[in-house]
Amino acid sequence: MALDREIIFTTNAPAAVGPYSQAVRLGEMVYTAGQIPLDPETGQLVDGDIEAQTRQVMKNLSHVLASARSDLANVIKTTVFVTDLADFAKINQVYGSYFEADPPARSTVQVAALPLGARVEIEVIATIA
Repeated sequence: MALDREIIFTTNAPAAVGPYSQAVRLGEMVYTAGQIPLDPETGQLVDGDIEAQTRQVMKNLSHVLASARSDLANVIKTTVFVTDLADFAKINQVYGSYFEADPPARSTVQVAALPLGARVEIEVIATIA
């Protein structure tokens, strides 16, 4: 049985820096790769504090989801990776502004390091809009 599977790619979000896809749509579900705060135009980490990094991550996720015919309102689960849980309150404030009503389920994990020196990475699972 063939699965209704589509690889998602957009130039509005950073290109994959390894052998993975920005997202995969399977049926009515979208699974994104983790997004770090890369500027898609420069391929560099955005300048600024943890709030600026979190905003860029959310922008990148929004673009990937849009390319898959979805959006942040359809996110059902997120996983947040942080290098320092002391930043969590600031990340949470920015993150929460994108999910004001009926926020998705979420896991948050502190990790030793993230690619390219990022301080935050977020992946999501969403439904098709």
